[in-house]
Amino acid sequence: MSLAIEHFAVRVEGKNILHDVSFEVKTGEVHALMGPNGSGKSTLANALMGHPRYVIASGRIVVDGQDVTTVSPDKRAQAGLFLSFQYPVEIPGVSVQNFLRTAWRSTHAGQLDHKIFTARLQQAVADLQIDPKFVKRAINEGFSGGEKKRMEMLQLAVLQPKYAILDETDSGLDVDALKVVAQSVQRAREAGVGILLITHYSRILEFVVPDFVHILTGGKIVQSGTKDLAYTIERTGYKEAVQ
Repeated sequence: MSLAIEHFAVRVEGKNILHDVSFEVKTGEVHALMGPNGSGKSTLANALMGHPRYVIASGRIVVDGQDVTTVSPDKRAQAGLFLSFQYPVEIPGVSVQNFLRTAWRSTHAGQLDHKIFTARLQQAVADLQIDPKFVKRAINEGFSGGEKKRMEMLQLAVLQPKYAILDETDSGLDVDALKVVAQSVQRAREAGVGILLITHYSRILEFVVPDFVHILTGGKIVQSGTKDLAYTIERTGYKEAVQ
């Protein structure tokens, strides 16, 4: 069981951004994707989830043997993909609780009754140290950056996808918030979720030790390794590390 990205090439507004990117995330694994600004990390995340601006020029996305390269974003979610946004958006008029209930029904048809859903939501709120009042508020409306990132992790905990693409979930977090978010990622991993953790820094990798680290530069994966590769990047920077 895996999320396989095979010879992936992506264009944005006619410009080639990703070139022949390939790797495989198995259930329960954490793959850290690192790279400098503009290397194509967020392009990869958005293309995997089917954002219409990101055109897949070649290659395949295969989820547990199912080719989802050409299917719509909602079908990709139903197949088990989940994206935590780098910049979570505000959605006025839609409460967090109602959104999660609707999203669960869409991706896990017939598998959850009201009592079980409520208990799962309450447990996730407690684990993430979120004020219970927040789930009745509109999604991300008036939330701080750290609160928005916790809400992304709340979605991950409640929706329980097969594979989670986390786009710089650690950015802008203080140390305490980082630990809470990292614990949420670790819980998902222990539950068998395969995780693609996109990050600039090795900071979060002190709490969530990756099985593999990939360096993306110029739209290509130029090096892969263990967690030690991330620490090398932290010490030397990308240019020296990938020479």
